[in-house]
Amino acid sequence: MSTGVLVITGAGGVGKTTLSAALAVTAARRGLRTCVITVDPARRLADALGIDSLGNHPTEVGEQPGLAAAMLDVTASWEAMVHRHADPETAERLLADPFFRALADRFPAAQAYAAGEQMAEHIESHRWDLLVVDTPPAGGGLDFYTAPGRMKEVIGGRLLRWLTGASIPGRRALYKVTARPALKLADTVLGGPLLEEIAVFLMDLRSLYDGLSRRASAIELHLQRATSIVVATAEPTPLREARRFFEELEATAGRPETVVFNKQLPAGWTDTTSLRSPDLAQDVRLAARENLSNWASEVRRQHDVKQEFAARYKLNLVDVPWAEDAPTSVDALADLVAGSVDLLRHLPTAT
Repeated sequence: MSTGVLVITGAGGVGKTTLSAALAVTAARRGLRTCVITVDPARRLADALGIDSLGNHPTEVGEQPGLAAAMLDVTASWEAMVHRHADPETAERLLADPFFRALADRFPAAQAYAAGEQMAEHIESHRWDLLVVDTPPAGGGLDFYTAPGRMKEVIGGRLLRWLTGASIPGRRALYKVTARPALKLADTVLGGPLLEEIAVFLMDLRSLYDGLSRRASAIELHLQRATSIVVATAEPTPLREARRFFEELEATAGRPETVVFNKQLPAGWTDTTSLRSPDLAQDVRLAARENLSNWASEVRRQHDVKQEFAARYKLNLVDVPWAEDAPTSVDALADLVAGSVDLLRHLPTAT
């Protein structure tokens, strides 16, 4: 059985991590060897699963057989990538280079690409029946899908090729003979080794292109084959991010067909008949009716927003109800999605 991939994406704060954990627990209970990975350093996945800590390598979830979880370590992932795609000398130089550290650790696209690399490694290990990926929130989840192409553009782009030349081995030899002495002279005038360090960094970065380009293409293929689910709420910011997501991926293969609206208020909150009881004092009835009227308006607004969104992008809508407390056990996570047939159909069948 090949590894199925379920990508959970959307803006920050909409409940992606909790939903990812809930689906992973449910898959494991169906007999699937399941791994859920997240890039969120805020411990949300560990808290939801009721475990102490997570690292870059999958940790078995003791309360749920067949389930493991991991949290992306961006620095460790980039170190592994550099050692994989560069010769030892270049790799050590890059990993010590402050320009490279800034690129790998601070840019959202670099974090998203590292998450894609980790996803691909787990898929190709064939260790799991299902991999659930809780994507980085940068760009409303869009960066996770565009990062492989962006990395190819950055490292193999026209500007970098112009600065470093088409052939790195030949260009590096030419650099040592001609450009490096001139840069050293310029740096002496400027009072520091800035220009020479930048030149070395650019050529070292360019040397990663062939390996990263092949890997990025593989990641894009995995994403095309994956099942993607967008999570949103009916609030303005998550909705705006979700709209941008669908509009920018309109023609992309593997475009999600399902959107989950999380934290939805109960439809029953529009019913005020319970407030007609003569046992309630008039002032209590009036205050309660006003309060419930406000909530009823919010329920109707959420309904209208969801229907407009689904009609515009031709999507399957799935509601996950609002809960007073976030689930912090595998049983509570399983209960969160237990009644959602439209959501659970995305899980593969155990063989």
